[in-house]
Parts: sequence; structure tokens; C-alpha cells
Amino acid sequence: MPGRMQMRTINTELITQQVKEMCMDVNIHLSKDVKCAIEEAEKKEESPLGKQILGQLEENMEIASDTKIPICQDTGMTVVFLKVGQEVHFEGGYIEDAINEGIRQGYQEGYLRKSVVKDPVDRVNTKDNTPGVIHYQIVPGDQVEITIAPKGFGSENMSRLYMLKPADGLDGIRNAILETVKLAGPNACPPIVVGVGIGGTFEKCAIMAKHALTREWGVHSDIPYVKEMEEELLTKINKLGIGPGGLGGTTTAFAVNIETYPTHIAGLPVAVSICCHVNRHMTRVI
Repeated sequence: MPGRMQMRTINTELITQQVKEMCMDVNIHLSKDVKCAIEEAEKKEESPLGKQILGQLEENMEIASDTKIPICQDTGMTVVFLKVGQEVHFEGGYIEDAINEGIRQGYQEGYLRKSVVKDPVDRVNTKDNTPGVIHYQIVPGDQVEITIAPKGFGSENMSRLYMLKPADGLDGIRNAILETVKLAGPNACPPIVVGVGIGGTFEKCAIMAKHALTREWGVHSDIPYVKEMEEELLTKINKLGIGPGGLGGTTTAFAVNIETYPTHIAGLPVAVSICCHVNRHMTRVI
């Protein structure tokens, strides 16, 4: 057909190689935006102890980068967001196998801790950090965008999901987010990043909350009321006094990132995904 884009063929070995490299890099080098968040927080922190802790986090970043060792001993369960252009054709193998092979190679060759168990009850370690948790999205075009976001479970265990009633409104949403942060306290290794998903269904809002953690620091939603709520909640969270390391201070969170989606007339799902100060995320486009 005239004007139709030609299919682009990508060998899955390229996906494996990219995922391998990203798994190693993201666990050793914090992204520039997260570094900036920590540096800015250290300048503004009012508590002497909090300022000292933030300084130690900066020192830890430098040591990890210089010595090529993980920023945190919990190198996480690998979460992958994969956007695949609809004009892309993969050859050479099954895409999910290729991604998991990249995770396997990255964690083995990078000497990263293997933290995944094969079954949630039997709990036998897979010994290579696979499988990852992979979210696929088909988009226009002929490119593939890979986002890797390893998630440690100190903060993951502090995350919550609420099935609110529509009548709960904005106040209900605010209360759910603040309650989650209060209950997390020091256990999520603050300062934290708070990812929030509002709308959709039970599972959709949870995925949005996790994806919100990958947003670049300093960027807000382009929806006016959401942007206002992000700023308002960040201020309220930082007034809780939990502080760096949970030892008190004016920096409990670096950011509140909210994503929204249409939902059912009878529901108001809200998910809150908490991430520690080691907010690892990296994106590459092939």
C-alpha cells in the first residue's frame, strides 16, 4: 500500500545485549536526575544529621561508580517496560526469552545479587535473577524503547493499593498517599520517590504507579490539577519529619509522580509505589 512503512527486522540478540548492559549500568551508576535530586536535597536539608546522611549517600554514589560495585546490595527484581513499534519484526528467538537472557547475563557477569525465587511459597532461588517482570506496549513506528528499573523490596514492601469510592475524591487520594508514606516510615530507606497511579482498574493503577517512578526528577504531569497535587503532596510529605534514613529532617521524599487513566463510573483505584533513594531507571531506544 502507498505510504505504508516497511517492517524493520531486529535480531533478539541485540535486545539481549542491550538488556545485559543496562542491568549492569543501572545498578552501578545512578541516573543524572537522581544524583541532582540528592545533591539539591543535601543543600536544602535543615537537619544536621539529615544533611550528613545525604552527604554519605553522595559519597556512596561516587564509590559505586568509581569501583564498579552496586550502589545498593539489594540489586532488585528487574522490571522492564518495553515499547515496541508496530512495524518491528523480531527474529532469532522469542522476545521474552531474549530479555530474560539479558537479565541473566547482566546479573551474572556484573556480580549482582540474585534475589528472585522460583515460587513465592517454595522460595528456591533461581540463581540468575530471572525472570524479570516485563510490561509490553505496542506503539506506532519502527523502534524499540527499553526501560530497565530494578526494584528492591525494602521499599516495594511498603507500597499499597486502594480501591476508593468515587465520592472519596481528591481528599481520599491525598489521604491514601500520605497514609502509605507514614506507614512506610524509615523502612523504605528515605528519601523516597512516590509513584502514584490513579484510575484504570486494579492492575492498571499498580502498573502506572510503578512506571511513574521512572519519570525524570523535576518533571511534573502536564495535567494542571495533577501537577498541583504532586507539588502539594511533596510539601506535606516533607513536613512529616521522617527525614533521610528515617532519622528526622526536612527531606523525606524527592518527588511525587502521578499518572492517571480513565476508569469505571463506580471506582477510584489508587496505587502508591514507594521507591528508596536508589531510584534506578535507565532507557535506551533501538
